[in-house]
Amino acid sequence: MLEGIYLAIQGAASQGIIWGIMTLGVYITFKVLDFPDLTVDGSFALGGAVSAILISNGMNPFITLFFSFLAGSLAGLATGILNTKLQIPGILAGILTMIALYSINIRVMGGRPNIPLLGMATSLTIIQNILSLSKVVSDLLVGFVFSVFIVLIMYWFFGTEMGCAIRATGNNEKMIRALGVDTNIMKTIGLMISNALVSLSGALVTQSQGYADVGMGTGTIVIGLASVIIGEVIFGNRFNFLYKLSSIVMGSIIYRIIIAIVLQLGLKATDLKLLTAIIVAIALSVPVLNKKANKILSPKRKG
Repeated sequence: MLEGIYLAIQGAASQGIIWGIMTLGVYITFKVLDFPDLTVDGSFALGGAVSAILISNGMNPFITLFFSFLAGSLAGLATGILNTKLQIPGILAGILTMIALYSINIRVMGGRPNIPLLGMATSLTIIQNILSLSKVVSDLLVGFVFSVFIVLIMYWFFGTEMGCAIRATGNNEKMIRALGVDTNIMKTIGLMISNALVSLSGALVTQSQGYADVGMGTGTIVIGLASVIIGEVIFGNRFNFLYKLSSIVMGSIIYRIIIAIVLQLGLKATDLKLLTAIIVAIALSVPVLNKKANKILSPKRKG
């Protein structure tokens, strides 16, 4: 029993760090931009579809990651245009792009709902063979390298003039617009970066699991939000931006570990959506409960 849980935790950690790249993308839209973007369910599957079809046609699996990244940015661009140019509300713009991506993803995969990669080389299997590692360790290594690189790049970028403008757009759009910044462009750039990261994560997940499926992005936004909230609740939200970004990836790993443990304890796979909803609800309520507890426990001010 304990050995099974230990092995499940190992696998969950390796998957969690790869999914953590998606979580960073979700963090950009929901926390940095304050934009309820639902495009990610479609852009995650888009990344997997692009990578799978290119690998099956003989392209180097590492190069396919770039094209998945690019495809995701185009999905974000579509949502940005719908929202900023056509004045469609953000949440509806994301839904429209997500719906459109379902058909686009099937077209990308040549009219098939899934593409198996059995027997084909992927970036993960190449690293696994070169370094003579197990699948779990190679997934963990590749995910770690990508996550560290992306976190550092994001930390640098959001410290630049453009990055600060994107953050300011999310914090106080009216103020930053009064300073002469085109907030529509900032929103669109943020959406492009976010969905590019989500799509890259989808490509890595596809290469890890050995297939792409048109429905693989279903529920991605909920998983991303759960991971973001878990990271913020456990590691706090008081430190610098680099710490926040790192905590988001850790939140993704912890989420996957929680799921793996409860599955080992006998929870049915069909109940995972319910469990995720409960985790998100609990994580969201923790700050509120802490404030109420502090008010009750703190001494009343005199006068």
